Amino acid sequence: MNKRERFEAFLNNRPVDRVPSGIFHHYMPTAEWMAGTKERRSFEKLIAGQLVTKRKTDPDICKIMNDVLMIMPIDVSMVKEPGDLKNVVPPAMDSVYVSRTLELTERVLQFYVDEDIPSFVTSFAPIFSLRHCLEDELHKDIMGELFAADPQAAYDGMRTVAERTMEIHRKLFDAFPLDGIYFSVNNQNSVLTDELYREIAAPIEKEMIADINKRGITFMHICGTRGQTNNLKLYTDYDFAAVNWAVYSENISLREGKELFGGRPVMGGFAQTGLIYEGTEEEIKEEVRRILDDAGQLGVMIGADCTVPMDIDEQHFVWVKEASQAYADEHRGGAE
Repeated sequence: MNKRERFEAFLNNRPVDRVPSGIFHHYMPTAEWMAGTKERRSFEKLIAGQLVTKRKTDPDICKIMNDVLMIMPIDVSMVKEPGDLKNVVPPAMDSVYVSRTLELTERVLQFYVDEDIPSFVTSFAPIFSLRHCLEDELHKDIMGELFAADPQAAYDGMRTVAERTMEIHRKLFDAFPLDGIYFSVNNQNSVLTDELYREIAAPIEKEMIADINKRGITFMHICGTRGQTNNLKLYTDYDFAAVNWAVYSENISLREGKELFGGRPVMGGFAQTGLIYEGTEEEIKEEVRRILDDAGQLGVMIGADCTVPMDIDEQHFVWVKEASQAYADEHRGGAE
């Protein structure tokens, strides 16, 4: 199978020649996650790093990492009290943020111009960027308190950010041959109560996914970075094509999660740090076998809880692919 055929089989829970993998790492430290609109050095380093990864690991899918642009620069300077949330201002469509998002996408896709590889832009639900921007502005993480104090204003602010994000998605789909959006959602450590999340966040996220699905597919990431937890049941009725969550943070295996999400395709298996980062070749390959023994080979992609450490030896990604191939060879004719 080529990469396209393997991915399509994964999406449709059909047998594959080997289980694909999708393990990703950041290229820039957190201190530079908002640097992409301010200077070129970080932006160019981000792009160059993804070419190195392509050459070293020959990935099964292209997930465009947007480290220095991942936090949308939302103007929250007017937020002095909860009601002000309705007035937040996302970047304009003619902003540096949008133009560099387009440039990043074009230049990374160019690395794969000679192959048919499933390709995704990384994007985030409004709650992610709003939380970061509010914390940066107010110097404390009180988004949950603000949202609870005025849910309507919080909803209005998230909707404003969502509408601009959807505009950006459409522009990307119109400009480039993308398969879809790798869409990150979260309610980490219940920053909102489940009831409030379902009331003001979920409807907006579902609308964003529906808009993505008109043009491509949604590969959903429920972000449990650094051990933070989410209630996965909040997302069982989201209309995604495949899903990744933090199996170690949530203590829900790929097999268990696949059942929870109605048999839809799942990605994961490794923790964010630990074995995938510091393990030996033998240890990493044995872990791949353990994951596949439990989860099977249908509708499964090997991944991690979240982006792994940026200084990881990328040879570890190669070992994962080799182990997946060896497992498939050992179980030829009995894919499950």
